[in-house]
Amino acid sequence: MDKKEYNALNINYEEIERYLRAGKLIIYPTDTVYGVGGIIESEETIENIYKAKERNFKSPLIVLVSDVEKIEKIAYINEKNREKIEKLIKRFWPGGLTIILKRKDNVPDIMVSGGATVGVRMPEHEIALNIISRAGGMLPTTSANISGEATPKSYLELSEEFKSRIDIIVDGGECPIGSASTIIDMSDEPKILRLGAISVEEIEKVIGKINGEEKN
Repeated sequence: MDKKEYNALNINYEEIERYLRAGKLIIYPTDTVYGVGGIIESEETIENIYKAKERNFKSPLIVLVSDVEKIEKIAYINEKNREKIEKLIKRFWPGGLTIILKRKDNVPDIMVSGGATVGVRMPEHEIALNIISRAGGMLPTTSANISGEATPKSYLELSEEFKSRIDIIVDGGECPIGSASTIIDMSDEPKILRLGAISVEEIEKVIGKINGEEKN
């Protein structure tokens, strides 16, 4: 299959779906940064993401979803935290918050480094959501760069070397947020793993103090 390149005005989603179903990788814009992804059903495809990035297999990928209902296809929502998780989703999805949950067995070990959890996010970006939907509503993704390079916040920041390794490339201009998502672990006691697009203060306004003390 030939390499395919699109811009925001000429995207052929049916063609992208065929390529993804054939195990090809895609560079695409999201609301935070440019991502590289491939279908979740193929461990070989996920392995190729790591190879393209020259990334250590100990670094998990996250799953971008096209709608909230897809969460429980790949993860368990801890009943103890369900109310807080639902509040976070209502306030920050679609958007720049990645939520770590206990994973289900259908999540390939390779994409979560054999761990017990998986990160899930719904982006606020029409092109991204359409692509994810074409991939079955769940698309394992990480930033579209070789490990050690700067994370691309626009199409112009993608490296030519990295683009040469990928089968489908979508030019969507600049990413609206332009910074990585904040990651919160909700698989047990809430814990911020990475600060990004959403601040601790914003999160605590929704679910109370992260250290377990409720906000008055």
